[in-house]
Amino acid sequence: MRTIGTVARLQIQRSSLKTGEKPNRVYDPAPLLPVLRLAVTPDGVLGGGGGGGGRGGRGGRGADGGWIVDVHHRAHPDTKNEDGLHGVSIGFTSHYAAMREHFGDRIVVGCAGENIIVATDRTFTYDDLAGGGGVAIVARDGPELVRLKVLQVAHPCRPFTGWALGGGDRVEPDILKAHLQFLDGGTRGFYCVGEGSGTVAVGDRLVLV
Repeated sequence: MRTIGTVARLQIQRSSLKTGEKPNRVYDPAPLLPVLRLAVTPDGVLGGGGGGGGRGGRGGRGADGGWIVDVHHRAHPDTKNEDGLHGVSIGFTSHYAAMREHFGDRIVVGCAGENIIVATDRTFTYDDLAGGGGVAIVARDGPELVRLKVLQVAHPCRPFTGWALGGGDRVEPDILKAHLQFLDGGTRGFYCVGEGSGTVAVGDRLVLV
């Protein structure tokens, strides 16, 4: 196994980040919640220890003694994971650095909504991550916690792109197209599915299998 980087942030989406009716949907990162632990399952993820940033123990439960269901978990009443292809998402601090250089200081780590954000200096493509045995998260003391199958890139959308450009309601089509092309190819992260179940925490490592 080769280490990609260290888990820097875990978060869940309590509800959809896109609201309104097409073609006037808008993006708002307010429903994002940083957590101390993330329970990864084939059906999606749950967050424990809301408002996290540190590590905490592996007891698995949130600060209130329960788990919070991510909107991409198949058990969420408004699930966005009907096809089973969007249960967990991963992103990288290096990709955020590229987005921040492109869009400006509006871009902060986590604003695109991935569940697991990994600190690393290089960028990754789908082929980098999906080849071989995929990726896994391992504890700082060594044991493998859960394996992830990388399914597809998280293709960019008009609402997020408009928000990144400053929140304007309308973006000229040719300008929008150029920014969407920049964000595609994995810049906005990757969708995965948990192969088995495990609980991960900030400070664990993402590795290539």
